[in-house]
Amino acid sequence: MAKYPSNPLLLVALICAFAAAGINSLDQNGICKSLVETQGYTCQDHQVTTEDGYILGLQRIPSGRSSNNSTAQKLPVLLQHGLTMDAAAWLINPPDQALAFILADKGFDVWLANARGTQASRGHQSLSTNDPTYWEWTWDQLAAYDLPAFFNYVNNQTGQKVHYVGHSLGTLSVLAALSQQKLSNTLRSAALLSPVAYLGQITTMLGKISAQSHSADGLYASGIREYPPQGVAGQNLETFLCSQPGVDCSNFMAAVTGPNCCITPTSSNLIFQHIPQSTSTKNMVHLSEMIRRGTITMFDYNFPAINMQHYNQLTPPVYNMASILKDVPLFLGYGGRDALSDVNDVKALLNDLSDHDKDKLVEQYVEEYAHMDFIMGGNANQKVYDPLLTFFGQH
Repeated sequence: MAKYPSNPLLLVALICAFAAAGINSLDQNGICKSLVETQGYTCQDHQVTTEDGYILGLQRIPSGRSSNNSTAQKLPVLLQHGLTMDAAAWLINPPDQALAFILADKGFDVWLANARGTQASRGHQSLSTNDPTYWEWTWDQLAAYDLPAFFNYVNNQTGQKVHYVGHSLGTLSVLAALSQQKLSNTLRSAALLSPVAYLGQITTMLGKISAQSHSADGLYASGIREYPPQGVAGQNLETFLCSQPGVDCSNFMAAVTGPNCCITPTSSNLIFQHIPQSTSTKNMVHLSEMIRRGTITMFDYNFPAINMQHYNQLTPPVYNMASILKDVPLFLGYGGRDALSDVNDVKALLNDLSDHDKDKLVEQYVEEYAHMDFIMGGNANQKVYDPLLTFFGQH
């Protein structure tokens, strides 16, 4: 049986495999009950409403298993997962290896965000997920609405500025927000694991072919707004992409994320009880644009007149990474075998940040790591999280 991928930047072919197989194993008990309380931690469910009406789920782990339940002096940390995943991504490994539990045991007040469209974040003030309008968004809106809503809520609840950890798409959204000087009143520091800004040099053939074939555009044009597609559409797309020269679908995880070195079979199996989570097809179109063009811009409607309606200019605005305030503490963890957050793309981001205050920018390069090792690797606690905790301690 093929080994399916646990992948936060999963492009069209991969997720279709789940749809084609009819897999729907999302845990109905919720993240707190199924993944946190079972490990002996206290967990709270919260809800946040964005300015554009989306009602998002947020879990809180206020204390470690043996620490004081008081959160009065604890610094809050907000964790943001990547694409087609939810907050379960931070909870899959055993407590001594999973970042959310490690942070709680180290005395942090841990908050777990769930992006719009995922199981915990499918509410809206006026729209149903059956309404196509519900899905008219991309990561532009995650940066513009979701992240500020999460940050403001945690800040209001705790009275503290917030440490942030994002993985994959969770790094792109915060970089976009920071490039527009958002979050400055609520952010304490930002840790970016498998950072995604530029995508023009990804090495995954499946990702490249998916983008170059405009497969997400085709789904959108056919009226499919929620991603992954169901039924025949998913099956046909999977068949097409997996039959392309140079594509090996026998091990999706390695084919898409790169050869992860350090994920146990137990963790790999467990993640599939919680993915795939839904995103919007329009979001996939946006990511495909980035892969084809190697740029970081807002969604391109491809017709100057429509861009003018949305942006008051003929082309979509650029997210200028060099505009990020130079004194924002940043931690970048990236791997030498990552097929999605490619080293060359990360270096392009670092070049944009070349004028950043040197004492505010930490790089953690792990040669043997691929994309998923940063959140699921059995040795990430030493390779990544120990330096990350040191970084937090300095800020």
